[in-house]
Amino acid sequence: MNKTRLEAFSDGVLAIIITIMVLELKVPHGTDFAALKPMLSVFLSYILSFIYIGIYWNNHHHLLQAAKKVNGKILWANLHLLFWLSLIPFTTGWMGENHFASHPTALYGLNLLLAAISYTILQSLIIKHHGKEHFLADAVGKDWKGKVSLILYVVGIIASFFTEWLAGICFVIVALIWLIPDKRIEKVIDKD
Repeated sequence: MNKTRLEAFSDGVLAIIITIMVLELKVPHGTDFAALKPMLSVFLSYILSFIYIGIYWNNHHHLLQAAKKVNGKILWANLHLLFWLSLIPFTTGWMGENHFASHPTALYGLNLLLAAISYTILQSLIIKHHGKEHFLADAVGKDWKGKVSLILYVVGIIASFFTEWLAGICFVIVALIWLIPDKRIEKVIDKD
């Protein structure tokens, strides 16, 4: 079946997620920059989550550009991904409002981990649907970025119970790994 509706729906959901996150930013009641200081953790968590949603949007776009068609399993896998991404505004808000306390940070990390796992499932199903000889399988390769990300999320979740700043560093490192656009799929699409 055609992938157009899947792309449009996913783009709409991701746009709503970003909108929800920005609406959670409350305007301070002071007129000087000191009024912004209590909001620093909220703003930092917003920035990190905005970057994550942008990374998912970018890579989801590339992934679906490589797909020629989708099936029911891919549709459900995509909804699975969107479910975990839709929880990011909640976990972002809880973590930011509580100044990166251990439990909210662990839940945020778990949310990121489950989103990454669901993206991996979606990617695998698209590759399986198109066959191992499809250029997407070659472009993804061993997916070291994906595997390293999963490990760093687990380390971050565990670290959040001992040192929240280390958990934050793990989550930022994953974002930095993916912030540099993943050119694997883009290069292969351009050749095709």
